[in-house]
Amino acid sequence: CEILSSLPLQMSLYFNVYFFPFWWLITVAILYLKYPVLSDYYKFILVTIMILVSLTELIRLYLGYVGNLLEKVPELAGFWLLTLLPQLPVILFLLFNEGLKIHSLERAVHIVFAAFLSFQVIAAFFTLKRMVNTLATRFRLTEFHRLEEQRPGPGIYRLATGSSS
Repeated sequence: CEILSSLPLQMSLYFNVYFFPFWWLITVAILYLKYPVLSDYYKFILVTIMILVSLTELIRLYLGYVGNLLEKVPELAGFWLLTLLPQLPVILFLLFNEGLKIHSLERAVHIVFAAFLSFQVIAAFFTLKRMVNTLATRFRLTEFHRLEEQRPGPGIYRLATGSSS
């Protein structure tokens, strides 16, 4: 019974749970300060991004914990997809779009958050790969043993054909 959970991924998730409220508070505070000087479409984009990231991050972290600790492939795959598709591109947008009038503290927390996400994408990929391969091997061995139990023994075959040695 091999443990398939990833300790580095779990540590990253643990620290991410504590970092996310810090990131959220700093981002909202700086958004509040720079809101009057932003153009209307950047105001809409930033508010939408904050809502999207907040909801997605809660779901993503839950799926990561459940998928990694309980070794559940669908949950860990959902975590990986939510990290790779909405979260990482959004954080990179917040980090590299100069039209947002990025503050230095804001840039620092976005870099840390992007580092968390990048590491989690890589760690979750290798953890998923190992889990899927191990679970597929277990399934094949279970099917092999089931077929072995159903197969008639060699003595029964000789009696059925009428040949005896």
